[in-house]
Amino acid sequence: MSRAAVFTRGRRVAWFPLEEIPVPKSRIRRKTPAYTPPPTKIPSRLGGRGWVAPLMLTLFIVGLLWIVVFYVTGGDYPIGSIHNWNIVVGFAFIGVGFAVSTQWK
Repeated sequence: MSRAAVFTRGRRVAWFPLEEIPVPKSRIRRKTPAYTPPPTKIPSRLGGRGWVAPLMLTLFIVGLLWIVVFYVTGGDYPIGSIHNWNIVVGFAFIGVGFAVSTQWK
């Protein structure tokens, strides 16, 4: 049976048979817990935004119909006394629709 020397800091400490050479025990790593996803939020109906889409679409349609009616009737309707300002009113409805759309989640 062959023998091997164990050295510490360059000095021979002891002789051991090759099968019995002491090996330092490795450090034990702490196990990290498995990944757990964050809890899902339960959507609450308080402060819901269910009114946004219908109002937005209504404003778009009203603005579009206002402008179409103005052109089809030759400027007599919806309000004949404001003449070409009817176009501005129609675009105002559409603009407010876009402003409301910023509240959509």
